[in-house]
Amino acid sequence: MLSFLFIFFGLWFLVFDYSLMLDYEFFSLNSSYFSMSIYLDWMSLLFMASVMFISSLVIFYSYSYMLFELFKVRFLYLVLLFILSMMFLIISPNLISILLGWDGLGLVSYCLVIYYQNYNSYNSGMLTILSNRIGDVSILISISWLFSMGSWNYMYYLFYLDNFLSFWLIFFIVLAAFTSSAQIPFSSWLPAAMAAPTPVSSLVHSSTLVTAGVYLLIRFSNLLYLNTNSFMINMFLLISCLTMFMSGLAANFEYDLKKIIALSTLSQLGLMMSSLFMGFFVMSYYHLLVHAFFKSLMFLCAGLIIHCMNDNQDIRYMGNLINSIPLTCSCFCVSILCLCGFPFLSGFYSKDLILENLSYCFYNLFIFILYYLSIGLTICYSFRLIYFCFCKHIGLVSFSFYSEDIFMSFSLLLLSFLSVFFGIISFWLIFPIPYFLCLPFFLKILPLLFIISGGFLGYSLSLFHNYSDVFGINFNFLINFISGMWFMPYFSANFICNSSFFYSKLSYLFMDHGWGEYLISSSFSNLISYFSSFYTMFQYNNFKFYLIGFIFLYFSMYLI
Repeated sequence: MLSFLFIFFGLWFLVFDYSLMLDYEFFSLNSSYFSMSIYLDWMSLLFMASVMFISSLVIFYSYSYMLFELFKVRFLYLVLLFILSMMFLIISPNLISILLGWDGLGLVSYCLVIYYQNYNSYNSGMLTILSNRIGDVSILISISWLFSMGSWNYMYYLFYLDNFLSFWLIFFIVLAAFTSSAQIPFSSWLPAAMAAPTPVSSLVHSSTLVTAGVYLLIRFSNLLYLNTNSFMINMFLLISCLTMFMSGLAANFEYDLKKIIALSTLSQLGLMMSSLFMGFFVMSYYHLLVHAFFKSLMFLCAGLIIHCMNDNQDIRYMGNLINSIPLTCSCFCVSILCLCGFPFLSGFYSKDLILENLSYCFYNLFIFILYYLSIGLTICYSFRLIYFCFCKHIGLVSFSFYSEDIFMSFSLLLLSFLSVFFGIISFWLIFPIPYFLCLPFFLKILPLLFIISGGFLGYSLSLFHNYSDVFGINFNFLINFISGMWFMPYFSANFICNSSFFYSKLSYLFMDHGWGEYLISSSFSNLISYFSSFYTMFQYNNFKFYLIGFIFLYFSMYLI
């Protein structure tokens, strides 16, 4: 009901180009006032409507998915807190209230990642929350930067021309967005967050935590374009394109079903971020809305498939599922085709629009080739996933019968309908003037060529195993490098921990067992201990001490 209310007001605000700001002041300090602000425009209302709608379907789906869970009420409260934090972040024009929603997302996501209490979940939760703490610190520094300006409402300073202030403000805002959206070098926490229950993954990876950074940059887009030098923008664009390319490569050699879908989310986040840094912030927002529906559908279908495979997530053990759960497989194929940008599905309208606008931009050949290669890799791992899960390939794990009940089927069918039709409906609403891009014939059909070539390469890779060799050459190290996200999880976790242990051991040997402990830390305490032991001797009331003292005092007075 709330989602339908929000979408009604969002369309009304969009048609009449209307926005509303509510501001309540709590107190003021040194001409800076602390207030609770709410900013409502068509972007925030449509985004809230999509978050509310997807979360309601996820909770409806969770009724069956978590039916035999012991702490399902706790799970429901955590999901509701997660949605509330996202609402705070969406409607806040104030950096302090944005931090409130941002911190809520980070904390509740940690509680949801460690929901299944095992060592893998604990490690994944720590990696998730520590990566997102960097974004919290960046927003705190941005708040301190804006303290000298008199207000923390970001829209007051979107056209501010102080290069020094705007440079550091944008740098810290982009750093916070990169940690939340898992761009390089913070990409390792996104596949690790798959330790959470699948409905949570559907919510996190479609419209809440990972998209918070993209939404924050959309809000700061005017400040980003007007007050930042081209070198900084091009550097951010390169990082987001490399994230898209790296995640597409890694997904082609991954065998965990949920991690493949998580890496596809990372690829789409790189697409949104790169379109933002190219200046297409409305297109990035449009792809953000479209992506939310088919990615949540993909995760919900994956959850049912994992249940059917006796909670096994390895796609090598799956196969021929189309005969067992046809409805789920059909919905999963719809979501994958939307992800690939198949013509006239929802993903086609947003991705094709971004690609054609890229062809109009004056970017170098490296960015152009990297972009189109990343699009081809998306189709590649998608077709590989379809082959492993649904085709005649038979795995090793016996199939466990799990019925597609009414709650799961209702959520899947409704999300499938929106994944097909939401793209064209929202396209005519968000872009009232149609885009007509005149491109050469080769550039016009280039996305279609990459779809066909990527599908063929995906089928070829599905026949390729890690122990296979090509022309007698074994590529084990290269495959481990690619599938391990360029060793980024190692550098994010093991490298830091092992280095910290080594340096802590060195400092322990140098300080606690060295001259530093003897001369600096324990010298004063040792001196006091020595004098206290000396005074203790006099407190034994021994006669010879008093006699020696008397003789010493007598001779001293005689000499004087």
